[in-house]
Amino acid sequence: MNLTRDEVQAAAQRLVAAFAATDTEAYFGAFAEDATFVFHTEPARLESRSEYRSLWEGWTAEGWAIESCTSTNARIQLAGPSAVFTHDVHTVAGTPGASEETRERETIVFVRTEDGAVLAVHEHLSPAPAASEDVAA
Repeated sequence: MNLTRDEVQAAAQRLVAAFAATDTEAYFGAFAEDATFVFHTEPARLESRSEYRSLWEGWTAEGWAIESCTSTNARIQLAGPSAVFTHDVHTVAGTPGASEETRERETIVFVRTEDGAVLAVHEHLSPAPAASEDVAA
């Protein structure tokens, strides 16, 4: 069954809201078990949800948390039972007393699973060039 724009938008909003709240369960619940992750801040692709979650739990154990996360300039491209969601992300995160502000571009691929859920199967995060930061602001 093909995905709809509303389904993808709702799935993306849930994922971003869970990230913004540093809600580990809800955030990782938005990804398929075999999801992959490419982050410019990591030396290699993360090959599964559990690999990323292990990294995330290491960060949060040190007190790391999201202070704010704003998504702008969203675009949804439907492709049958899958879709590509792209947006600009402005995040403030870090440990107490050591916050960092980032502006990035993100691509998330969503699919409809056999049980009908809409989950992310791939996430790619890259730094936003200065020109894109000016547009998103």
